[in-house]
Amino acid sequence: MIVYRGVRFEAAEESETITTNITSSKGYLTMNTPIETIRFAELLEAEETRNKPYNGQIAYLTRDLLAAIGEDPDREGLQRTPERVARMYEELLAGYKTDLTALVNGAVFSSEYTDMVVVRDIEFHSLCEHHMLPFTGKAHVAYIPDGKIIGLSKIPRIVEMFARRLQVQERMTGQIARTLQEVLQPKGVAVVVEGIHMCAMMRGVKKSEASMVTSFMTGVFENDESLRKEFLAHLTR
Repeated sequence: MIVYRGVRFEAAEESETITTNITSSKGYLTMNTPIETIRFAELLEAEETRNKPYNGQIAYLTRDLLAAIGEDPDREGLQRTPERVARMYEELLAGYKTDLTALVNGAVFSSEYTDMVVVRDIEFHSLCEHHMLPFTGKAHVAYIPDGKIIGLSKIPRIVEMFARRLQVQERMTGQIARTLQEVLQPKGVAVVVEGIHMCAMMRGVKKSEASMVTSFMTGVFENDESLRKEFLAHLTR
């Protein structure tokens, strides 16, 4: 039995302050003006986005949206909002452009290992396709090898590929399971996804404690109750 827990592949933001002088050709921060205390993440945003392309149509539509809700798109706090939103969607919806073959990158290896492999507590962030509000949570994935194993990082990357799209949790759960089944051809795959949905917390029924659990099983996990119980037991330890 192999169990991996708490798999995270995103770097946390720095929050320390620094003292420096910033010069930006486009005036994102200041022009030759001392900055006494500025968050490191803000420096990164200015430098990393200065020449980074973005979808102009999304920016244009965002500006129209701001005007439609009664805001002034030209006021100081909103002048770069359309550009920021366009870049944000490039990141949040990057799964549409992810190539599965390139993602796996040949990281499937022959192995005599035949017991269950579990990768649990994989954080994900997605957007509900109905209201385009976030839903977030954890995915737990298991498989029974049949002569092949896959590199550990590839399972969270497969989760990420499907999470970074407009989604419903039910479909995403099945996509993760079926893709791992296709890539690895194991004896079976089991996926459980736990999510909380902003569309049910911020609006509508406004139930902040409600969460959704979905599951999808293939192969031996469908037919062998003891394997399902073993997998589910790992999720409560």
